[in-house]
Amino acid sequence: MATRFRQGAGRLSLDFVRTFRFRGTDHPVEELPDLAAVAAWIDQCVPHAEGPAGATGAAEARAAREAIHELIIAAWRGDAISAAARDLVNGAAARPVPVPRMDADGVRWHAGDLVSAALALLARDALELVASPHLARLRECAGTGCSALFLDLSRPGTRRWCSMDQCGNRAKKETLRRRDGRP
Repeated sequence: MATRFRQGAGRLSLDFVRTFRFRGTDHPVEELPDLAAVAAWIDQCVPHAEGPAGATGAAEARAAREAIHELIIAAWRGDAISAAARDLVNGAAARPVPVPRMDADGVRWHAGDLVSAALALLARDALELVASPHLARLRECAGTGCSALFLDLSRPGTRRWCSMDQCGNRAKKETLRRRDGRP
């Protein structure tokens, strides 16, 4: 399976929030335009999960993503979260999550509505994050136009980029070009 979505933010909920790339810029990128994209994200990022998509659609997944983003940002900054976002996250967290089931091929996580169950996992993960000491290690990428959130779990706590392969490498190339006097 080819990797389609960025991972590595340190929490599943942060990886999910990353599916709206370049947030706050003139050219944001929506990576979850339809239910097929949501299902692809779940397939890539929620290992061994299976089940029908059910009644939960892409619009509901995007709304949950934005509520999770608002929750995490508000908690990080010490701001209040809107009642609508709080209710959406709490409602998603209250849904059934995938349950383990063993068959001849091993253990798989099954859900009657896979998207709804994945949103429950994501909402619970976000709630756990904002109630944990790890929230103090939340960072926003310093890459130009990126603003992706990630947990800095490095020992010194000085990580600057969401990914050294992407934003970090780009920043180092820009610094080198400026130092060499190139445009």
